Amino acid sequence: MTPGKYNLICPQGATFSKNITWKIDDIPVDLNGYTARLRAKDKHKGTSAPIINITTENGGITLGGKEGTIDLLITATETAAIYPKEYVYDLELVSADLVYRIIEGKFIVTPEVTV
Repeated sequence: MTPGKYNLICPQGATFSKNITWKIDDIPVDLNGYTARLRAKDKHKGTSAPIINITTENGGITLGGKEGTIDLLITATETAAIYPKEYVYDLELVSADLVYRIIEGKFIVTPEVTV
């Protein structure tokens, strides 16, 4: 499966939330039994630490079961700590031994003016 390309725009210092629905042939994928993880980094390769690391385990991602929904949430405190620039990210869903990278792209943090 080839991941979809989608750029995420995150305003620095504001709560970031995004709702995604994973569908195959226009039918939502049942996400019961899955976990999810999203990481954003400076570049694809290398040893740089992720600037964002949200998962179902740490509460940054909520999966919607049979509806196939994936809710992403990054707090305003967390986004305030991110230097504004363009990063790369991917979102993976994991079930047993299977890992599906469903989307990837740029994670663009826009600078905050009001502090």
